[in-house]
Amino acid sequence: MRNYEIENEMYYRAVELIEKRYPVGWGGAGVVHTADGHYFTSVSIETANGSASLCIETGAMLEAYKYNKKVTHCMCLVRDDENSPYKVLSPCGICQERLRYWGEDVQVAVTTENEKTKFVELKELQPYHWTNAYPAEELEHWEE
Repeated sequence: MRNYEIENEMYYRAVELIEKRYPVGWGGAGVVHTADGHYFTSVSIETANGSASLCIETGAMLEAYKYNKKVTHCMCLVRDDENSPYKVLSPCGICQERLRYWGEDVQVAVTTENEKTKFVELKELQPYHWTNAYPAEELEHWEE
């Protein structure tokens, strides 16, 4: 079941971080929400070597992991410049694997044609994920 309050707060926090960190030009921010109500935000690091960079939401995921918090939602928001509309980037395959640590029910913001914010469960993005080959109890890290 969707939680619009969480989704709206994530969007607000991403926009706020982008506008503060990147007042002009391109900007992007990642936000995760945890089961106990915390929000963590992050940006990507700029490096001369593209292979050394990380996805925008990675830092927020690592903060949640550092504090042993269960991630329930994840969003990556970008804009091309300060005059462009914001757009959601669906999590890449690597970020989907990272988020899978917290289960297939993690809600992730996805790119849509009409630029409306939409969240879906990870299992909807990857219905044939490799973890389906194993019993759930072998893969679970979190007790409900």
